Amino acid sequence: MALEKRWMKVVVPLVVVGAMLAGCSGGGGEAAPTSSATSGPPSEPTGTLRINWGSAPSTWAPGARIEPGYYYVPYESLVLLGDNNEILPNLATEWVEEPMALTLTLRDDVTFHDGTPFNAEAVKTNLEYVRDNPGAYSGPLQAIASIDIVDEYTAKINFKFPAPTFLTMLTRNNVLIASPTAIADGTILTEPVGTGPWKYDAANSVDGTKWAFTLNEDYWGDPVYFENVELYAIADDTSAVAGLLGNELDVTDIENDQFSRIEGVENIDWYDYNAVRNNVVFFDRAPGGVFGDVDVRKAICSTLDMEAYQQFDPMTLEVPNQHFLEGEVGYNPDIVGYPADLDEAADLLGDATVEATFPAAPFLKGQIEFFADQMNQLDGVDITVQDLAVPDFQSTWNTGKYALGIGQNPEITPFDWYSSWFASTARQNPSKYESPELKAAADAAKAAGSSEEADALWQEVMKIIIDDEALACGFAVGGQRIGWNTDTVAGVQESTQPYMINLIDYRTVYPVVSE
Repeated sequence: MALEKRWMKVVVPLVVVGAMLAGCSGGGGEAAPTSSATSGPPSEPTGTLRINWGSAPSTWAPGARIEPGYYYVPYESLVLLGDNNEILPNLATEWVEEPMALTLTLRDDVTFHDGTPFNAEAVKTNLEYVRDNPGAYSGPLQAIASIDIVDEYTAKINFKFPAPTFLTMLTRNNVLIASPTAIADGTILTEPVGTGPWKYDAANSVDGTKWAFTLNEDYWGDPVYFENVELYAIADDTSAVAGLLGNELDVTDIENDQFSRIEGVENIDWYDYNAVRNNVVFFDRAPGGVFGDVDVRKAICSTLDMEAYQQFDPMTLEVPNQHFLEGEVGYNPDIVGYPADLDEAADLLGDATVEATFPAAPFLKGQIEFFADQMNQLDGVDITVQDLAVPDFQSTWNTGKYALGIGQNPEITPFDWYSSWFASTARQNPSKYESPELKAAADAAKAAGSSEEADALWQEVMKIIIDDEALACGFAVGGQRIGWNTDTVAGVQESTQPYMINLIDYRTVYPVVSE
């Protein structure tokens, strides 16, 4: 499917790309040496890693939904997610989880790129900033009642209600830690200031086109292999592949219609991975709303032939009947979902009529048109697709202006998915409606904390959301293809963070050098 990845498209004509890359490469350092042989990672950072993620960040503020591939160059998370969902230390070294609190012990040897100390006050500033600024990731942070500064390197997060997976949420890009100085003066909106191994280089950046980063000499962690990183926003897929083939880019995402250009090319390698999961969500769901009747929602869901959609879009890797896959916390084997059945849909709709506008950005247009056509098979249903420029889509699609929409759902725990989309306080529930049944089930699951019964209770919450109330349907897991030039770089591999669009493990990539 067309992945939800290009929040700020920058259209770059093909003839301009070569000049753009050539013109931009000189300031930030030399490109990676070109050779088909490698002796392994260098002993010291060297060269420039040049990556295209096809989009331009609209902001660098914490908690914004921008491409993770941009965020993870200057920023870091408090903790990391390891194998089998094990929580690993990062900026936070230790933690104590209680039913109504989480206490974090922080590293005492970290400084932000602007010289601001990293400490408990910085963590408090970041968490409160994301919580208090409406955005895609603010929902789960509504659990925070207050944050105590125990001492310079200890922060205690107090909850309004049990938040058993809050620590797992902190492994995501929900709260990547930025300088409180840059947050306070507002410069964080346009210039990232984090704690990562590379710091922003404004002098060698080009607004809307290229973001340059240079080595953070004071970095606290393990050394990286590149001295510089250049991130590009080449929205034209043909041009991006041309840059890869022409040794002007080291890494880029590859759209399915461009795959034939790299398949079998000796010096180009690639991999696919599960990058995004999205679904239809009904926003105007309160009684009296366009989708206030549960049978109407179920009727719409029953029109969607997801197997046909998977054939339509070859980059759709799975079409599950629910948000969580088997083996993930939150998966409920008793969920039935909505197998395509037009007769059942017609019976559920009855004499009701539905008129709604389905907002579509360019990267989602194919999927939304496909779904709208299927919905419109029902007599009495008139779903109109409205094309929006990416900035307009980003700022309006889930605000309540539209009765339904399709969007990325990156949440990896049921608490986070519920808190982000379905709770009455969820930022992405503009109706603010939550049925008494759903609220009671979610309250019981939250109250269970991390006890043995909690998993079963969250499974029940998922069943209410999907089977009982049809608040979401049309689930799809989309893949992404990452390609790289083996003459210039090696060690390219997936990030350990699941369901992250446009992201590689930057710390494993190294320049190819002659033996």
